[in-house]
Amino acid sequence: MESFVTPLLPLFERERAAGRALALAINLQTAGSTYSKPGALLLIAANGDYAGLLSGGCLEGDLKERAGAVIAGGAPLRVSYDMRGPDDLLWGLGAGCEGAMDILMMRVGADNDWQPLQALADAQRTRRPAAVGIVVEVEDAAPGRVGEVLPLSVQALGSDFAGWLPWQAGRHLFALSPALPPRLLLLGGGPDAPPVLQFALLLGWQVTLYDHRPAYAEATRFPGAEHVLQERPERLLTALAERGLRADDYAACVVMSHHLESDAAYLRALGATRIGYIGLLGPAPRRERLRALLGPAAAALDGRLRSPVGLDVGGRSAAAIALSIVAEVHATLHGRAGGQFHGG
Repeated sequence: MESFVTPLLPLFERERAAGRALALAINLQTAGSTYSKPGALLLIAANGDYAGLLSGGCLEGDLKERAGAVIAGGAPLRVSYDMRGPDDLLWGLGAGCEGAMDILMMRVGADNDWQPLQALADAQRTRRPAAVGIVVEVEDAAPGRVGEVLPLSVQALGSDFAGWLPWQAGRHLFALSPALPPRLLLLGGGPDAPPVLQFALLLGWQVTLYDHRPAYAEATRFPGAEHVLQERPERLLTALAERGLRADDYAACVVMSHHLESDAAYLRALGATRIGYIGLLGPAPRRERLRALLGPAAAALDGRLRSPVGLDVGGRSAAAIALSIVAEVHATLHGRAGGQFHGG
């Protein structure tokens, strides 16, 4: 449920519109503890601007230096970094990440139809998954060249796939089928809703804001939102459908109108959807009042309703509450409980 493509798109669109080629760096494989995992992407412009991260800034400076040659010469470059133990000092990086990373850098420009980024950007825009294979190794006398981009079947790979594939005629591909960014539905546009949007946008999510009050359902209050809709609560599913949106396409929803009858109407509608995460702002007694208003229809929310919404991160400000909400949604979408991180 995490897209490595979304953060790259503003820089890609800027440089493509200007006709300037870029360097795309792809994390092919790792060993030990590394900041990113295979499939992570870094996009570098000729002027040194970059988007995405492969490390926490440890490698990006060196990759920026190499990007100029890749953009100018067009030939792909394979580079490996090993930061395990004292050898890290040979790079002058002093990162101490205790991991190794193998990276392919390739030119993306008009001469190769801006692939693979154009295909991946189109997938994000249309919400139709795309899969591509990038030739990384070519055996002797085999046809093709390193850096060649081939379309692949999303159905064969599945969504959110990144890994190696053997290919015919001695070519070895690194395949990418990036996850589409999750969609978040915010039901209620009060003063505490914009911070939720801001945290969600930082994660690359696509957000729809829905409220029946004209003063709240104002697009200027929610810059970056995919949709800002002003409709009555009881028309939620119909209003979405009228705009070509399906409620079931949203990964999560947060009910936060601060209006009891409106929240009841929202919850009644959400019970008929398959949205797996439904957060409800407010204390437990309010939740029980809403369940009483819903009557038997409340059973449709069992196992999905998170109330009070959010992780216990402390703080009472709108920003702290938004952080707790988005953190819980993020953890749930990744199958995590939201405890202390112990991974490598």
